[in-house]
Amino acid sequence: MLLKISRKTAQQIVETVSDVCGRNINYIDMNGNIYASTDKTRIGSFHEIGRQAALTGEMIEVSDDDSFLGTHAGVNIPIIYNGKLIAVIGISGIPDEVRKYAYLAQKITTLLLREQELGYQSNNQKNQMNYIIKTLIDEDKAKNRHLTEYMKGKDINERGMYQLVLVKLDNRYNPNNLNMIENTIFHTFQLMHSKLYTFSYPNEYILIIGVQELKKYYYILDKLAAEYEKILRVAVGAAHGLYEQFKSYNEAEIAAKTPYGGCVSDYAMLGLEMVCANVDEDIKALYLDKFLGRLSDENIQLLRIYYEEGMSLSRTCERLYLHKNTIQYQLDRIYKKCGFNPRSFKDAAGFYTALILLGQV
Repeated sequence: MLLKISRKTAQQIVETVSDVCGRNINYIDMNGNIYASTDKTRIGSFHEIGRQAALTGEMIEVSDDDSFLGTHAGVNIPIIYNGKLIAVIGISGIPDEVRKYAYLAQKITTLLLREQELGYQSNNQKNQMNYIIKTLIDEDKAKNRHLTEYMKGKDINERGMYQLVLVKLDNRYNPNNLNMIENTIFHTFQLMHSKLYTFSYPNEYILIIGVQELKKYYYILDKLAAEYEKILRVAVGAAHGLYEQFKSYNEAEIAAKTPYGGCVSDYAMLGLEMVCANVDEDIKALYLDKFLGRLSDENIQLLRIYYEEGMSLSRTCERLYLHKNTIQYQLDRIYKKCGFNPRSFKDAAGFYTALILLGQV
C-alpha cells in the first residue's frame, strides 16, 4: 500500500525544496497531475513528462518550455520511498543549471515523508506532539480517533475555542545562536501554559492556545516580537474550535506576511493589509513605482506620519516640528511630483496602500 501524502505535506515539500534552490517546484502524482506547486496556478493541471517519469521510474529532462503538455523546461525526478515510487518532483529551469538540485530534492522529500509516516506511531513525546499539531492544522485530517483519545488523555478541552500562534524565522537569516533563539521561543510558549506547541520544519514554531489564555499572556508574545524584530515574525490567527485550527493556521500565515514593526501581527486586526499581503511581486513593484517612484525618502516619511495622524495638519506639524505652511507646501510638492494628491481621499487611499506594501505602516 502506497504512503498517503496529504496536500499540505506535498506543498511543504515543494516550498522547502524551492527555499533551497530558488526555483519553481512541482509535486506530480502517479497519474501525472500536479498535486502541489510553488506556482499555485499549475495545481491540478496535467504534466505529461511527470507522468512519463512516473511510468518509467527514470529522471527525464526537458530543454524547452511547452515541448510537452503542461510541461516547462527542467528536470523531473521520480521519488522512491520504502522501495516504492510514490511521486515525481519537477524542478523548473535549464536542465544544466537545476540538475544539481535533483539529489537534494530527493533527500528533502524523503525526510519530510519519514516525518509524516512516523506520526502518531512514535513513542517519543516530541514527535507525537509534532504529529498532533500538524494533524490539527491539516484540513484533510483535522479530526480522527487518535486525536480525540489524545486530547482526553491530556485533559484538553475539545469544545473550547483556541487560537494559533505562528512564529516564523526569516529564511534569509542563519544565526550562529539559532539554538538560543529556539530555546527562547519554546520558553515563551511554556510561559503561556499551553501543552500544544511544536517546531515545524523548516522555519515555523506553532502554539495552539485557548482564547482567554492568549489574552492573559499576549504581552509575552509582544516582548518576543520586539526582541527579535529583525529575524522573527510573530502572527496570530482568529479564534476557532480545536478541530478547526487549520483555519487559524491559514489566517496566521496571512498575518505573518504583513508588516509588523516589532509587534505581533494579529489576523483579527487586519484590514487592507490582508489584500496587500497577497499581492503578486511584479504588481507590487509596478504599484510602488507608480505612487512612490518619484518621491524622496523625506517625502515618503512625511506621508507616513501624515496618514498615521489621520491627515491632521496640526498633529503632523507637532510630530515633525514644522510650520503648517511648510507641511502644506511639501504636500503640494508631492502632488506635482507624481500627480497624486495626498489630501484627496482617493489618492490618499492609494498612497496608504503603497506605504503598506513598502512596509512603512
